[in-house]
Amino acid sequence: MGKIANEVLLQALGEKFPGQITELNQDYGLLTVETGREQISDVLAYLKNDPELKFIFLTDITAIHYPELEKAVGVIYHLHSLTTNTRIRVKVFLSADDVHIPTATTLWEGANWMERETYDFFGVIFDGHPDLRRILNVDDMTVFPMRKEFPLEDPNRIDKKDYFFGR
Repeated sequence: MGKIANEVLLQALGEKFPGQITELNQDYGLLTVETGREQISDVLAYLKNDPELKFIFLTDITAIHYPELEKAVGVIYHLHSLTTNTRIRVKVFLSADDVHIPTATTLWEGANWMERETYDFFGVIFDGHPDLRRILNVDDMTVFPMRKEFPLEDPNRIDKKDYFFGR
């Protein structure tokens, strides 16, 4: 079985979820689509269980934070079809004050730790997750370090003053 063309994959998603899938780009041949929080579980289940697509391998779940946008937090899923050697990226954007999204652990048990890491660093809450808690940071941490909510450098540092560099 050969690699699935991005156009065929996009057409299959468009027919199954009319008006609910948006193509973002095809950088380096990797199809990237966007959907909504309400459809993400159905889209992922379709991609995994369809007998022709077979995206059975969840490569990664991560997030990104765009503080200047209305929907500031994006949750990103990378899927791989091992039988056709095809990859797809699925994105869901959420507002920063409502970062709830359904869990993917019902489809892939391996999503457990990926979702915990995404929660730990970005604060995305995966509804239905069996054990959503911090995995790498300390338990009593009150912030999410990968969000762009704080200045990049401490303004009180003295080792970065110009006079140390002859300026």
